[in-house]
Amino acid sequence: MKSRDRFHLTLTVADRPVIHGWWGGEAAARLKFSRWIGAYGSLPKVRVTLTDEQERTVLTSWPDPH
Repeated sequence: MKSRDRFHLTLTVADRPVIHGWWGGEAAARLKFSRWIGAYGSLPKVRVTLTDEQERTVLTSWPDPH
């Protein structure tokens, strides 16, 4: 991971990582987050998570765990 790649996006299916990527800008990462939901959201047991690696916090995940 390059230091400028702060935002980490992960797609898991049945708790197993399938796709991941890093982006330097939050806006670009959120756009990709939405696109992954559209492309992969119908898979069973899918989860898409966007994390700020610098702050070590989950910014959003889908589906919402609550």
